[in-house]
Amino acid sequence: MGDPLKVVKTIEPPAWMNGSGSKKIFDALGGESGESAVLFVGGCVRNALLGVEVEDVDLATLWTPEEVSEKLTKLGIKVIPTGIDHGTVTAISQGRAYEITTLRKDVETDGRHAVVAFSKDWRQDAERRDFTMNTLLADLEGNIFDPLGTGISDLEARRVVFVGEAAARIEEDHLRILRFFRFHALYG
Repeated sequence: MGDPLKVVKTIEPPAWMNGSGSKKIFDALGGESGESAVLFVGGCVRNALLGVEVEDVDLATLWTPEEVSEKLTKLGIKVIPTGIDHGTVTAISQGRAYEITTLRKDVETDGRHAVVAFSKDWRQDAERRDFTMNTLLADLEGNIFDPLGTGISDLEARRVVFVGEAAARIEEDHLRILRFFRFHALYG
């Protein structure tokens, strides 16, 4: 299932990470036999590592949006289909919004929007992201995973580095140019 993730670092989990809202979602979307089926991803992990306040909590999962919705609804968690075509739903758990997106790969891009195919591979999902610091993943216990192997070192050195070839990432989504300068001002 594309799950050879290895813990590269462990942090003391902030309250939002192992709070009751997060636990409820992880309970609903947990995998079988120790498999990681849902993990925190991107900015919330980056900010937790930097000790910066986390406002938006994003999760990545192996489950399709329909499966996510079904599993969460069974536990009484409200689900909003915010971006079904791109694999994203928003769940409201204990008063906090969680944006949950199915692992995916880009099939086609037009410089702003992508046609995606769902995946079961954590690395493949990381390879389609913008910056290495945004590929980092975490679980409820504060275990950090770095599927590309460079996200932690780039973050610790305060380097804003595109995943793969910068020109390719920018061609996929031209707004990444603006994001680069914003990220450099905030994290560089």
